[in-house]
Amino acid sequence: AYRAVADHARTLTFALADGAVPDNEGRGYVLRRILRRATRYGQQILKCEPGFFAKLVPVVVETFGEAYPELIQNQANIIEIVKEEEQSFSTMLDRGIKYFDEEIKQTTNTQSNEKIVVTGDKAFYLYDTLGFPIDLTELMAEEAGMTVDTKGFQEEMETQKQRSREARLASKGLTGQRLELIAEQTAWLADEGIEVTDDSFKYVWDERVEATVKAIFTNDGFLKEGEVAEEGSTVGLILDKSSFYAEAGGQDADLGTISLEGGGHLVINDVQTYGGYILHSGVVSNDGSIAVGSTVHSEVDYARRKNVAPNHSMTHVLNAALREVLGEGCDQRGSQCNDEKLRFDFAHKSAMTTAQLRDTEMYVRDTIEKSLPVSSEVMPLSDAKAIPGVRAMFGEVYPDPVRVVKVGEECSVEFCGGTHIANTAEAEAFVLTEETAVAKGVRRITAITRGAAKKAVEEGIKFAGRTTTLEFRNVDTAPDLDKLAGALRKDLDAAELSAALKSELRARVEAVQKKGVDAKKRLLAGRVDKCLNLVKADVEQALADGKKSLVLNLDIGADSKASQKVIKAVQKIAPDMAFMGVSEEEVGSGGKVLCFAIVPESLMKETGLKANEWLKDVLDSVGGRGGGKPGNAQGQAPNCEDVEAVIAKAESFVNDVVVAA
Repeated sequence: AYRAVADHARTLTFALADGAVPDNEGRGYVLRRILRRATRYGQQILKCEPGFFAKLVPVVVETFGEAYPELIQNQANIIEIVKEEEQSFSTMLDRGIKYFDEEIKQTTNTQSNEKIVVTGDKAFYLYDTLGFPIDLTELMAEEAGMTVDTKGFQEEMETQKQRSREARLASKGLTGQRLELIAEQTAWLADEGIEVTDDSFKYVWDERVEATVKAIFTNDGFLKEGEVAEEGSTVGLILDKSSFYAEAGGQDADLGTISLEGGGHLVINDVQTYGGYILHSGVVSNDGSIAVGSTVHSEVDYARRKNVAPNHSMTHVLNAALREVLGEGCDQRGSQCNDEKLRFDFAHKSAMTTAQLRDTEMYVRDTIEKSLPVSSEVMPLSDAKAIPGVRAMFGEVYPDPVRVVKVGEECSVEFCGGTHIANTAEAEAFVLTEETAVAKGVRRITAITRGAAKKAVEEGIKFAGRTTTLEFRNVDTAPDLDKLAGALRKDLDAAELSAALKSELRARVEAVQKKGVDAKKRLLAGRVDKCLNLVKADVEQALADGKKSLVLNLDIGADSKASQKVIKAVQKIAPDMAFMGVSEEEVGSGGKVLCFAIVPESLMKETGLKANEWLKDVLDSVGGRGGGKPGNAQGQAPNCEDVEAVIAKAESFVNDVVVAA
């Protein structure tokens, strides 16, 4: 175990120094699995304290730092990433080990001599809920003399993926299942002499492309010659050529239809590429049918693509904007573009400031205003790499030759195979709506273009106006200023508008809210002082009248601190008197009501009256709740339409107890 921990410490330290980060997919997930395996070894097998693994990083750096200076340069960042990942998993590790041990105890009670199997659903629970990679579960099972039903695990995984796919299709108003090819199936296509799909037409716009069906794939495999896919069937077509863009490079696949011979069409819900073969998945509709060799026509939803393309082009411009605002260290870590928004992940240690968000947004907007041309060229990879300022995704493997997309003369040059606009002006508008963390040292920007961005700009103007109007409200004539500000803040948080503007408006709204709260406190302080004078007079009068109890309607809001002042005033004047105070948060509002009571020990012994029982009887009548002791109790009711009825209830209860005694 200690050798595994040492090896994993070296692996992670070097990988993180190279710029990789733990993630939920791809190579990032490999790193996460390594770290979690080492953490489990250390804490469960070697009995190390949580947090031990991060302490090994300096040892690795000290050992290899002279030969690899990048380890020394990045040591602090590596420790920070490992520490956060280790802490995150440690919170689930104990639960996972406990769950696993309980399953072992439960299954070892059987009398069978067969090797015990961890079922697929339990392995999936460890993976999905407790963050245990399947290889870690297999290792723990092996140590316990068990095996894991990996086939069942994969089935559970596929079921979850299918649910996710169906939900994604449903969100787009589509039906059917997503089909996937594996190496065996692409090998079959090659063995059958079927050439890879000519996808050069994906860069052509507004054209209906004729093609021939070379193969038809279903959940049961490829259709044989002469077999036909009928209406309602979910199929995947391999064509000789296609104008559909297959999902790649962070860009969603094109949608649309493929018109069939003899009428009907295939409604495309997904387009993927496997070894050069493009699989067009969809559902046969409108009494259509299709067989191998049929002539079809690809009809891409170009209206949708016209919303996808500007989002993709603006990720390139956004990449350039971030380098301008944050410096050269903000390398791209991923992206996703569809017809609704764009998402861009980049390396950066801390959240961007409001000023940085504004400057980044303005850079992209200025680029749109300049109407810069967007061009592409396919060239040898060696020549492309030699272009000054060219950007490539870290760790990405690019084809040779490679396609280079250029925005303007100096704005952006990147390797990219996606579909783009011809001019930045086609993006029309740009709004950066969100900036958040997705992993240690990785931030994510979400943004929108075209009509959605224009709408967000209008929303920003509207909220700026509402904020200004609120700022000019006179606090003395607007007693609910804090509530108005709170309502505006809630609306602002839910609105889609510029993240920089939202941050600025949020600060202004919070300032108004604070002003309203401070004003209320001043008003309440005046009301409390006035109320205390009235309470003193009423208590003195009740004392003079020989009363043993008193119930008063007070004007102290729902301020529990003020209630303590009232109690102290009553106890000072009449230490042997039972007292209950009732106060509305807002007089006449029918809303929250505060109720508190005190019963001196002498009266408690004489009559049996208890403050907590008195309070409960009163609050029960208006659906409230409270608590306390026999001598002192307090509670609230969320709604109270008739305060006088509450006071009458309180007087009735105390009179019955005191008189009966």
